[in-house]
Amino acid sequence: MHELNLNTVDWTQARAFLAAARLGTLTGAARELGLTQPTLGRQVAAFEESLGLLLFDRVGRSIVLTEQGRAIADILDPMQPAFEKLGLFVDGQRDTIDGSIRITASDVISAYILPNVLIDLKRVAPNLHMDVVATNDVQDILRREADIAIRHSRPTQSDLIARKVADTTAGIYGAPVYFRQNGVPDRLEDLSQHRFVGFGPISATLSFLEAMDIGMTLSEENFSVSSDNGVVAWQYARQGMGLAFMADDIGALFPEMVRLNYEELDIQFPTWLVSHRELLSSAKFRFVFDTLAAAFDR
Repeated sequence: MHELNLNTVDWTQARAFLAAARLGTLTGAARELGLTQPTLGRQVAAFEESLGLLLFDRVGRSIVLTEQGRAIADILDPMQPAFEKLGLFVDGQRDTIDGSIRITASDVISAYILPNVLIDLKRVAPNLHMDVVATNDVQDILRREADIAIRHSRPTQSDLIARKVADTTAGIYGAPVYFRQNGVPDRLEDLSQHRFVGFGPISATLSFLEAMDIGMTLSEENFSVSSDNGVVAWQYARQGMGLAFMADDIGALFPEMVRLNYEELDIQFPTWLVSHRELLSSAKFRFVFDTLAAAFDR
């Protein structure tokens, strides 16, 4: 029988096993932990070997917990918050500005706002590696899927710290070629006769406009094309495929795009920087957090 020595259990391997158990794929677990798939696979295999147990059955590209694997996962899962807190504490005590840091933001912010900020960061901290998670989904800061998040809503969890860095305005933009072909709408009500490019779910946009109650009536028929990727949708608008809602700080980067100005249309939303409270005692994380805040303030 395999004799287990708890003093030799590698908790990095245990964390890899838990991520794989929760997500059901090595690829997804590797992405969550910021590892390559082969590295995570080796960690899981080493954990199985250290226990002397088969924890997963491989079914095609997926992995399924064995009965023993489910039992081990149930035992280890309550320890996961302690592992995360330990990692946060250790990271927070480091005073050097090097290593890795993961920032998550929308694809539009990642493409158009962050580049200049990252150039400034690299100039001061050349040994700092920055991993940008460009997604419109909310990343889980508490589980360390990202170290710093740029969000448009304030989190409520007590373990997180948030700083409001901007009150962002937005408007409706169109390309000159669109207006040459379709004319310029003089009034807000005229927009119901125009085509739009949708960012993300069209139903969410329509619900937002309905809540504003400004007399602007659009339907799904107005959106001739849409994309979950904001950069792609904005490019479609630049090509004249339709009008588009866009934050003014992004729109200002494209002087050829024409902003429609209506007194009734006043779109505003906040921008927040979010991180784990314990991380900001670290020189590295504080430096990046403050640099991002200063960039948005500018």
